[in-house]
Amino acid sequence: MEINEFVALIEGEFEEVQPGTLTAETSIKDIEGWSSMHALILIALVDNHFDVLLTGAEMKDLTTIQELFNLVQSKLS
Repeated sequence: MEINEFVALIEGEFEEVQPGTLTAETSIKDIEGWSSMHALILIALVDNHFDVLLTGAEMKDLTTIQELFNLVQSKLS
């Protein structure tokens, strides 16, 4: 999967986010309406689409969507 497809998946999970507004460099915590619930949504998204389990601690350490993508990719290897 390419980073742009990954970003589009994330955009699709959040009603508050307009398609095409996020980039790989977007800070996860700057996503409109961000809350701890959104972190859980991302954990579930990654689990459902990639069969990769992320921890809350891993999510807390992430800054950008690119970092999340890299983490998922590393766990797929």
